[in-house]
Amino acid sequence: MNRKLIKVNKSLLIFFFLTAFAVPLFAQPYTSPWWLALEQGKLKFRSGDYGGALMSFEDARRQRRAMYEQMERDFINFLSTREARRIGDSLEILERFSSDMRYTSVTAALNELFYRVPRMSLNNSANAALTAIGKLKDYPEAEYWIGEVYRIEGELPLALSQYRRAYAMRELLEDSGFGVTLQYKISDILRIRQEYNEMERVLLSVIGELDTLWVNAERQEIPPAASEARGTTPIPYAQSSASFARAAMTRTLENEGINRFLELYRYNNGIVEQAHRLLGFYYAVSGRPSAQQHLMFAFLIQNTIIIEEVRRRQFDFVFTDLLNLAEEINKNALLLSYIEEVEYFKTIYYLGASLYRNGRTTVARSFWSFLASQPQAGEWQSRSVVQLRSPQLEPVVEMP
Repeated sequence: MNRKLIKVNKSLLIFFFLTAFAVPLFAQPYTSPWWLALEQGKLKFRSGDYGGALMSFEDARRQRRAMYEQMERDFINFLSTREARRIGDSLEILERFSSDMRYTSVTAALNELFYRVPRMSLNNSANAALTAIGKLKDYPEAEYWIGEVYRIEGELPLALSQYRRAYAMRELLEDSGFGVTLQYKISDILRIRQEYNEMERVLLSVIGELDTLWVNAERQEIPPAASEARGTTPIPYAQSSASFARAAMTRTLENEGINRFLELYRYNNGIVEQAHRLLGFYYAVSGRPSAQQHLMFAFLIQNTIIIEEVRRRQFDFVFTDLLNLAEEINKNALLLSYIEEVEYFKTIYYLGASLYRNGRTTVARSFWSFLASQPQAGEWQSRSVVQLRSPQLEPVVEMP
């Protein structure tokens, strides 16, 4: 009988032990692994399971929102207590008080907040902390990936809406540079939907935000640097005290030709290359003179990146002419992939066409002559051969 009683008492003890610890164990409000749901969605997306991916991305968005909403409620409830109201808005004192009094959910919320947001940016304000927690409910990465599913399934209006939602939340992106990727995604869908005016606005916004050389070009003119052929290195933009002037660059290209232009100037701002290139193509087929300068910038950025890669592998390489550089490109699989990605030959062709439209026939023919010597340029070689035989303005396409 005593043994049975002992067994019963042990069972009761185990029951009460589990009961006592079950509440704190399972009452944790922040255990939903929203980041894991996002990664699972990416794996499904890449394997072609778009329906499953969409569900995972939506789960990630929902779980993150639920987590930060719970944090927000916990913090509001804490701030509503008599003791917290007496302390006031001092975040530092409130943090110490919550830790001393074992408000574990509040301590966890603040730790999570300080992990996501620089403490200094809150100015020791509890109200600022509460506002910041509220903002963290948004999940731009999940919004983007939901947009990717819609895009791959052909639902372009829904994809565009998602990209715009993600961009509106860009201050929360873990990779702050991803905001530019979102702008390019938006502009691409606008192009497909033939919403050209809005596409133009987005691309100009990228340049306005990230290309200080373009923005400042008319404010100050700096003489070009000496050429590599003379034993010196062109002054990169990052090392100059001010931006090169577009006017000076344009004069060099128009009057002294391609090779001199690439001897004198370097500009490694790859993040804006695509914006200049796409605007250049758009303006070229629209018959706008401004195509020339955008394509000049794209061409300069592309060749700067190419020359730097060649010099990384061949430290004594000195640029002499575009034909010599093309030979180096053909030896390098990475550069062959790069010129395809940035539409290198198309850029050169339309830069030549834009120069021809603006009355710069000689330098335009030099671009076409280069392409005519490059069989790998495909369509752009063929079109250049035709232009060399009988130069013509590119037909103007009326955009809706």
